[in-house]
This record gives sequence, structure tokens and C-alpha cells, in this order.
Amino acid sequence: MNNTRLAVLGLSTALFAFGGPGFTQASQPPAQPAEKKPETKPEAKPESKPAEKPDQPPADKPAEKPDPYVLGFKMKDIDGNEKNLEDFKGSVVLIVNVASKCGYTSQYKGLEKLYQDKKEKGLVIVGFPANNFGNQEPGTEADIKKFCTSEYSVTFPMFSKISVKGDDQHPLYKQLAAQPAPVGGDPKWNFTKFLVDRNGNVVARFDTRTSPSDTELNRQIDDLLAKK
Repeated sequence: MNNTRLAVLGLSTALFAFGGPGFTQASQPPAQPAEKKPETKPEAKPESKPAEKPDQPPADKPAEKPDPYVLGFKMKDIDGNEKNLEDFKGSVVLIVNVASKCGYTSQYKGLEKLYQDKKEKGLVIVGFPANNFGNQEPGTEADIKKFCTSEYSVTFPMFSKISVKGDDQHPLYKQLAAQPAPVGGDPKWNFTKFLVDRNGNVVARFDTRTSPSDTELNRQIDDLLAKK
């Protein structure tokens, strides 16, 4: 009897340990949830600095051209009277830096003839005495006027002495020199000639050696005179 009770007790204990009746598989521990990795924030990108503005304009942007209009100046004539160059607007103007003691001074004669031949058609020649080259215009305005009228019978408008190059260059010649090639650039010597159309725009340049009777100079003057 004791042995029978012990056997039953042992069987009950075994069934309890293995989950009771109907148990077919050993119990497994409950599945643990997958371990979540801590969220990582994306690395902050360094702030980009705004691009520095270039000092120069972009390469594809053309440089601004200087104004070709050159009659916007008031200047003193050979007698010291103020003259507005805009009074010449509507005419074709030949601007010449002149000198009394130059190897090309004889061009006064040709310039006067050119003026007489074409002034009725609208040509004006204006002379600007300058002492920038070889000290070849050292006299006063009175000396220059006397020389021009007595030696070459000059009647085209003459102005007071100015500087046509260098640190004291007159604004008129700064404007002329600032033009794109082949029109621009400082005069290289006396009797450099700048040709201005009826609208006051400088359109051509002729160097010292170009005579007032030069075929190309006269052709361009006539072309401009033909345009009303």
C-alpha cells in the first residue's frame, strides 16, 4: 500500500512538472522582443558659406563701352570766351590737336583748305593747341592766334591751349582716348585727327601723318556729310 501511494505520488509529481495531462512538448521560454537599436540622428552637415561675389563682372558679361558722345563740354576759345561744343552738333566735326613749331605745322594750310571746301556742306574743324609734344606750342593764346592767322590764314574755330595727354589731360581728350580701338588712345603726336559724326559721336581717328587731303579721310568726311 505504501509502495502504491508512493508510485501515484511520483506520477502526479512528474505530470505537474511537465505541464499536466496532454503535454506533448517541453515548454519554451517566451520569445523576447528584438532589441531596438538606439536611433541615431544624421550627422549635421556643415553650413555652406555663400559664394563670395567676384570683384570682376562675369566673363560672359561684356564690359560697358565708353560713351562715344564727345560734344558735352564747355571750353574756352582762343579769345578766352566760353564755348559749348554742343553748338557743333548737327555738323561733322574734325578735332585736331595743333602746334606752331612742329614738323607738321604746315598741315594748317591743308586743314584750312578742307574747311573752306566743305564748310557749306556742314564740316567744322576745331583746333586745340597743346604743348605735350616736344615743347612745340610754348606761346600764349595771343601768340598762337597771330601765328595761325598771319602764316596760314586760319578761319576755322581755334581754342585755348589744353593738355591732350598725361595727368592733366583735358576731359575731352580723356573721352576720346577711352574709346575702343582703333578710335581710342592718346594722341601720339601733334595733328592727330578725330572725326565726329552729326550726332556728336566720335567714329574715326587719323594719325599725324594723315594729310588733310588724304583720300580716305575725305571719303569718310563726305560719307558723314551725306547723312542728314
